[in-house]
Amino acid sequence: MNYQVAVVGGGPVGLWMAGELRRAGITVVVLESRTERDTRSRALTVHPRTIETFASRGVHEPFVREGMPLPGGHFGVLESKLDFGRLPSPFPHTLALPQERTEALLEQHARDLGAVVLRGHQVTGFIEGADEVAVHVTGPRGSSVLAATYLVGCDGARSTTRDTAGIDFPGTPATVLGWLGDVVLDQPPAPGFSHFGPEGLLMVVPMPGGIHRLVGITPRDLTTTWPGDLTLDELRENIIAITGTDLGMRDPIWLSRFGNATCLAARYRHGRVFLAGDAAHQHFPAGGVGMNVGIQDAANLAWKLAATLNGWAPDALLDTYHHERHPVGVRLTESSRAQVALMTAFTPEGLSLRGLFAQLISTLPDLNDALAAHVSSLDVTYPPADPDAHPLTGSRAPDLAIDDHQLYALLRVDGYLLLDLTHGQRLDRLARTGLRVRTGTLRRPPTGWTDISAALIRPDGHVAWASMDHDPTSLPDGLTATLATTHRT
Repeated sequence: MNYQVAVVGGGPVGLWMAGELRRAGITVVVLESRTERDTRSRALTVHPRTIETFASRGVHEPFVREGMPLPGGHFGVLESKLDFGRLPSPFPHTLALPQERTEALLEQHARDLGAVVLRGHQVTGFIEGADEVAVHVTGPRGSSVLAATYLVGCDGARSTTRDTAGIDFPGTPATVLGWLGDVVLDQPPAPGFSHFGPEGLLMVVPMPGGIHRLVGITPRDLTTTWPGDLTLDELRENIIAITGTDLGMRDPIWLSRFGNATCLAARYRHGRVFLAGDAAHQHFPAGGVGMNVGIQDAANLAWKLAATLNGWAPDALLDTYHHERHPVGVRLTESSRAQVALMTAFTPEGLSLRGLFAQLISTLPDLNDALAAHVSSLDVTYPPADPDAHPLTGSRAPDLAIDDHQLYALLRVDGYLLLDLTHGQRLDRLARTGLRVRTGTLRRPPTGWTDISAALIRPDGHVAWASMDHDPTSLPDGLTATLATTHRT
């Protein structure tokens, strides 16, 4: 069987990738080694930028309906929580939603759009040719080979795709072992409970079905020696040491340990092979950002693959995936390491550092806003090649109100959107394959958008070009120059 894209891994990242490709008419197969969806939800948090991404395709409502909205997040589990309510987003909060449900919703969307999802199919390797990739698969009926024009590895930190492609995965080894337990609590603390002190760190997160997740670290967990699988007795001992009570814990659903090994793929692209999600970046799960950054990887890559396969963009556009997302991975790993330092600061000096940092967050709104935008990925900007580009270029576009429409409802994966705010200077004559035009007036323009005469919005919601020029002669020239780098002549 031949496909335009084969996706290795059927987690949230791979499933969003598949759905996006199908929205653009690309044939895609998802190869997932698990025969059933994992009921153990590693990820619980859906961040604002991810909800915005879902909203730009009109699929956000089930997530909003099922998820529990939480007003903020944290940085290093400091005592001062981050206030997400100040974020410039239509979704100024996180959603607590088990990964199992996120996967189920994304898989249903992908299947409804025509993606082929094959469970119980393990990719054992591949051979990259000049025009396609021969993917070797072991499934319920034995071994087979399928062909794809491009291969995307969304297969986790132990990625077969990355190893077979020979992409280096440098980083730092684990020095801390965190633990988690999904259990029933007969005496649960109030929602949003967290505790930090010399005896350890604990966060308690309510989950559907009467389950609570206990996540923590104790000073004895600052080790490179694996102590064995976590037991309920050990979890109970840790919780008592930190809180003075076991909170009435019983009936464990899942007990696990995890380390802070931190690695970043040296390249996100190798010829016809790409990496996304945990296959590209491994880190300590601080702030619940991992799945969300992976979905943004997919959002960045999918439209570029579709544009290339559909013929309206040159192959060079695919190189921008690494150039744009690798720096985000660098930032992710550095932020994770910084938070681990705060989460393991059990010494008197460390406690003083945490106290000072928490005080600054609570008294400096700009610091709160910067960290909240950082954690939620709302501040991700892709630096433009042109140093003279408008400052908005590369930034995430807010959900602009254009006459009676909202921007996110106008975005599509199969082409750019040109906002013509010149009141009839005929920018629509530049419409071409992959480019749609919306003429109108901005209502309540946000900061930075007041004097904008035109803007080109990418399928992933980032600004490709913006101008304050109202000259009907020169205005199209800048737009044409930008389009020349992303569109075939």
